[in-house]
Amino acid sequence: MHSSTDCFTPFNQSIETYTFPERFTFPFYYQPHPLCILAAEQLQQHLLSQTEWQHNFGVAEDAQDPAAPAIGKMFGVLVVENSQGEIGFLSAFSGKIADRNLLPHFVPPVFDMLAEDGFFRDELDEVTQVSNRLKELQADPQIDEYERHLASETANSIAEIEAHRNLMIESRKSRKERRAQGETNLTDDDFTALSIQLSRESVAEKNQLKALKSHWQERIDLAQQQLLSVTDPIIELKQTRKQLSNALQNKLFDQYRFLKIDGEEKSLGAIFKQMPNHVPPAGAGECAAPKLLQFAFKHKMKPIAMAEFWWGSAPKSEIRQHKKFYAACMGKCHPILGHMLEGMEVDDNPLLNNPAEGKTVEIIYQDDDIAVVNKPAEFLSVPGKTIEDSVYLRMKQQFPDATGPLIVHRLDMSTSGLMVIVLSKRANKSLQKQFISRSVKKRYVALIDGELEQDEGVITLPMRGDLYDRPRQLVCFEHGKPAETKWQVVGRQSGKTKVHLYPKTGRTHQLRVHCAHHLGLNMPIVGDDLYGLKADRLHLHAETLELEHPITKEIMQFQAEADF
Repeated sequence: MHSSTDCFTPFNQSIETYTFPERFTFPFYYQPHPLCILAAEQLQQHLLSQTEWQHNFGVAEDAQDPAAPAIGKMFGVLVVENSQGEIGFLSAFSGKIADRNLLPHFVPPVFDMLAEDGFFRDELDEVTQVSNRLKELQADPQIDEYERHLASETANSIAEIEAHRNLMIESRKSRKERRAQGETNLTDDDFTALSIQLSRESVAEKNQLKALKSHWQERIDLAQQQLLSVTDPIIELKQTRKQLSNALQNKLFDQYRFLKIDGEEKSLGAIFKQMPNHVPPAGAGECAAPKLLQFAFKHKMKPIAMAEFWWGSAPKSEIRQHKKFYAACMGKCHPILGHMLEGMEVDDNPLLNNPAEGKTVEIIYQDDDIAVVNKPAEFLSVPGKTIEDSVYLRMKQQFPDATGPLIVHRLDMSTSGLMVIVLSKRANKSLQKQFISRSVKKRYVALIDGELEQDEGVITLPMRGDLYDRPRQLVCFEHGKPAETKWQVVGRQSGKTKVHLYPKTGRTHQLRVHCAHHLGLNMPIVGDDLYGLKADRLHLHAETLELEHPITKEIMQFQAEADF
């Protein structure tokens, strides 16, 4: 049992000069408070100096268990005021570390499923035993033998029945010829006798077909029974495992009970019941943020500010950089923290504010069929879920009589630069075809947070959306769509690199991910609040655009300089 004193960490330096925030951190989009940065640095020193457990994070200065695979982790700090009025912080990690979920200095999980006296181990063992038995049954060589026998019997039955049908066709032709000859050459009595004989032959062949079908059906049924004798237990065992797994899962969901500041609690199952999928995703409730708030509420501590940072080597798909701060995930944490933060004064969600307010969309070219505009940074291309103001809305207001769809391609909200607007219906098909065939040429300029050693290259990292953390994107070699970006260095100065980017494909956040991912440039674009560090703006701009005019077929080139 972790006591409040075990997990409460006083600051190791004076914090008298620090100003406290008026409201608690909005966990899904924030700049870490200076007190959180101080707490994170103190926790990071602890990670480097502690000797009570070993885990290879892949950190160069960390000498722990280098033989183990390098696995980075998300950590969280929660600045709190305890019941004695002291200011300090709590620490937590997401998931497990060193195959443990209880470590000194860190708050415990909301529910310790690995507790030796808990139900989880025993019931998981039961599921595991069923799985092991299932593997044994599935490895039975008789399954393959009986499957091959059934396939052979089925194939033979089809061949013999088909051969008999062909024989019947030929016999029918022969009987027809004999009947025709009999009508010409035989007496009435002899022809009548022939007709009776031919009918008997036809009936006999039909009876033979019926008997043949019955014979083969019996053999196939026998082969199927043999196969079912070894596969039915597998089907039953799979059903048993499913029932046991579901029962254990629901039991776990009920054990994860999350507090609010007023002491009210709600189970994981009840929280996610209102979500579209109704079922919590794997690992829900094991992230650092819910652990921290749960411990603070349980021990009557007042939360002041919270932040989460990544420690160690980057995961395969996500963009995570050592020591960098990240927002809480949307898929797993948003429903949970939405419940836990009810009743608290929390910072406003800045994503609900209209970032385009007070900004104008500059039109740099216009004719009867198209317009080309220079979109400002932090300006939606099309209306969002909560914000309608966008390039589309502004163009609709600017060109109320336009017959075209206006928007034929998009830029990310944070990206500034050139967009072509379709004003006429006759121009739409040609422009759509140009974008689909990728004949439209685009060049972006970006400022990268770091100095690149090489001068140019091509990045080919397939991408898909992060199902648990929209709108973030992942690099995924299994399910991702192809994405390709050519890059060239323009200049280097003061630890930054200016580059030109030429996307061959147009995946969501492609340039941002290709720059930030450790298999890409491994350096985020300056001001990237999703994959790097927030600044005055995202330093990414669609600088040039070349296309064929949809009506005149003239090659047109446009350029707009970046304001950074």
